Amino acid sequence: MLALLLTNPIAVSAQQQAPEIGNISKLSMPAKVLVFGDSLSAAYGIEKSQGWVTLLAERLQQFNPKITVHNASLSGETTSGGMQRLPSILALQEPNLMILELGANDALRGQNLLQTKANLERMIQLCKQQAQGCQVILLGIRLPSNYGPAYEKLLVKIYRDLAHKYQLSFDPFFLQDVALEPDLMQDDALHPNAAAQTKIVERLWPLVKAYF
Repeated sequence: MLALLLTNPIAVSAQQQAPEIGNISKLSMPAKVLVFGDSLSAAYGIEKSQGWVTLLAERLQQFNPKITVHNASLSGETTSGGMQRLPSILALQEPNLMILELGANDALRGQNLLQTKANLERMIQLCKQQAQGCQVILLGIRLPSNYGPAYEKLLVKIYRDLAHKYQLSFDPFFLQDVALEPDLMQDDALHPNAAAQTKIVERLWPLVKAYF
């Protein structure tokens, strides 16, 4: 379901795509990080050890051995499915920080983006309510031009509005550095390959490191 996102031109400026660090509090140790996303975070098509989540976990361990990372991402996941799964995962993992990466499959299926926004907002609220002291990093996606400017504009606005409302650290298009580079894509042209994963970590590292 991510083919159109990754194989069609996406025209966005560097300024529009710059990650933003929101209002944060440094996490006490030991710290638990939860990554909650779809196939882009679940190491689809590559070894899990090669995925950006595993690489991020290794880098955090080197930075501070008291930081652990749990990846609860699921290929094909939507915000509705994520909202159903999240309460039990939060209760079990009790994370201090959640990296939330969902919404691509909603948009590519043409689902009602206002419902997507409601689902994302509820997941942000659940994190804050169920996991004491849990903070959220929100990762956004972009759509190709053939989805129409109105749909694309609404999608961008949803992520940015939620990030601003809850003062979240936020990357409006975390695949910006790899999505349009053929050498960084898998042979199926659907997902970033193993070589792309380090670039994703490099982009996200300032957002994550700011919490520690």
